[in-house]
Amino acid sequence: MTTANHRTSDYAVDPQFLERWSPRAFSSETMPEADLLAMIDAGHWAASSYNSQPWSFIYALRDTEAWPKLLGLLNEFNRSWAQRASALVVVVSNSLMLPPGKDKPVPSHSHSFDTGMAAAQFILQGMKLGYHSHGMVGFDLDRAFTELNVPVGHRVEAAFAVGRIADKSILPEAIQAREQPSGRRSVKEVAISGAFPATAAPKA
Repeated sequence: MTTANHRTSDYAVDPQFLERWSPRAFSSETMPEADLLAMIDAGHWAASSYNSQPWSFIYALRDTEAWPKLLGLLNEFNRSWAQRASALVVVVSNSLMLPPGKDKPVPSHSHSFDTGMAAAQFILQGMKLGYHSHGMVGFDLDRAFTELNVPVGHRVEAAFAVGRIADKSILPEAIQAREQPSGRRSVKEVAISGAFPATAAPKA
C-alpha cells in the first residue's frame, strides 16, 4: 500500500498517482508559456494506434488575447472558478488516421483513448512542475468546434484548467466542501481476470 494526499492505494504504487487530484482553487498567477508547452510535449509522447498521434492541445494563457475566448466557452459554474487558472486547454482528437500502406485515411477506433493517454501524461508532467489540472466537459462543445476552427473529422474531447493550488477559502462556500481529493473503488472491483462473470453478460 501507498499513502499520500490523505489517500491509500491497495498496492504499492508511486505516490504521484495519489497526489494527482482535480482542485478548483487556483492562485490566479501567470504561467510561463514554456511550462505549458513542456506539459504538452510530455503529452505528445504518448502511445497511439499506428503512431497516428490524433491529439491537439488548443491553449490560452491568462492575460493573453486568447484567454477570453476559451474562458467564454465554459459553463457558468466552471467559469466561476476556472477564471483563476493560469491556463485553459481544450483537447481535440482526430477520428481518422493513415495506417502504413494506406493511401487514404481510415476511421481510428482508439482516437479518444489515445488522446486520453496523452492528456494523462500532460497532467503528470504538470505536477512535476508544480501545477494541477482540472478536466471539464462542462463547456459549449458546439461553439468550441466552431470558434476554435476545429477541422471536420475531429472530436472536441475535454477542457482543462491548469494552475497552482490556492487556499479553498477563495471558493464559494458550497464548493469548498468538495475541494478535496476523492477516493476510488477497490482494485478488486475493476481488475477482472479472464472475462466478466457470466452473470454480467446480457441475456438473449
